[in-house]
Amino acid sequence: MRYIVDHLPPGTTIKRQVLITNRTDEARRIDVYPAAATLEGSAFRFGEGHASNELTSWISLDHTAVELEPWGETRIRATITVPPTASRGERYGVIWASTTSAPRAGGEINQIHRVGVRVYLDIGPGGEPVSDFAIGEVRPARSPEGVPSLTVQVTNTGGRAIDLTGTVTVSDGPAGSRAGPFPVGQGVTLPPGGSGQVVARLPAELPNGPWRAEVKLESGMVKRSVTAQITFPDPGQVGRKGGVVSRMLSLWTVGAAVVALLLLIGLAALLRRSRRAPAAPPRERIPVHH
Repeated sequence: MRYIVDHLPPGTTIKRQVLITNRTDEARRIDVYPAAATLEGSAFRFGEGHASNELTSWISLDHTAVELEPWGETRIRATITVPPTASRGERYGVIWASTTSAPRAGGEINQIHRVGVRVYLDIGPGGEPVSDFAIGEVRPARSPEGVPSLTVQVTNTGGRAIDLTGTVTVSDGPAGSRAGPFPVGQGVTLPPGGSGQVVARLPAELPNGPWRAEVKLESGMVKRSVTAQITFPDPGQVGRKGGVVSRMLSLWTVGAAVVALLLLIGLAALLRRSRRAPAAPPRERIPVHH
C-alpha cells in the first residue's frame, strides 16, 4: 500500500493495515508513528521528525515499534477516528516506519532510514468529491548540456488532491522515427484548484524534430492524455509551445456533451415537426334562419 485515501463524514472511524518489511540481512527495530504533511509548491511535503497536525491526532496505531528478523515482515493496524465536530476539508499526513543504523567503525554518525504511507483524508458530508484534472500547455526545451525535455502544465479541476504520474512518447519524427515512452518526473502533487508542471526528460541524442508528442497522465483512476506537435530547440533554449492535435476529454465532460447534443437534436426535431404540421381547417359557418 502506498497511500491511504478516503472521504469520511465527521464522527466516522476506519481501520487500515500497513505492511512493514525488513529488507536487510540484520534484525531491526522499526519505530512506527504518524506525522504531519502539507501540500506546498506542487509537492507533498513531510513535516520534520514527529511533527503533528490535526490529522495525526486522529490516528492511533496498535504498535508503535516492532522487532523484525532479517527479511521478516509484519502488519500494523492504523485506526483513524474523525471527531463529530471536524470541519469540512482535506487533511494530509504520513505513517512512518523508521529505523536507525549504528555508526560504522570509527564513525560517530547514525543513519536514520524511514519509509512511509501517505494519508489523504477528505472530511465532509455526502459522497466523495470528484477527482479530475486538465492538461494545458505543452512546451519543449533543451538544457545547456543538450538534454531535451517536455514541460506540461496541469490544473487540478476536481475536489481532491492529485498525485501525477505518466509518460511521454514521441513519434512521426525525422524519417518516421519514434521514441519512448519516457516517464514524467515523480513528486508532483496538486491541491484542489492548484496548477503545476510535470517534466519528462528525453535522450540527448534525440533530434529536434518536428515530433508528434503524446502525453499520458494519471492520478489514481483518472487518466487524461493530449497529443501535440512539437519541435525541440537548440541547447540552452526553450521552444514554442506545442500545437494541440488531439485531447482526451474527461468522462463527465464527454457525457455532458452527449446529453447536450441529444437535447439539441430533440429540440430541432420538435421544431421541424411543428413547422411541417398542417394548419387546422377553418370552421364552417352554419347559417341560422329566423
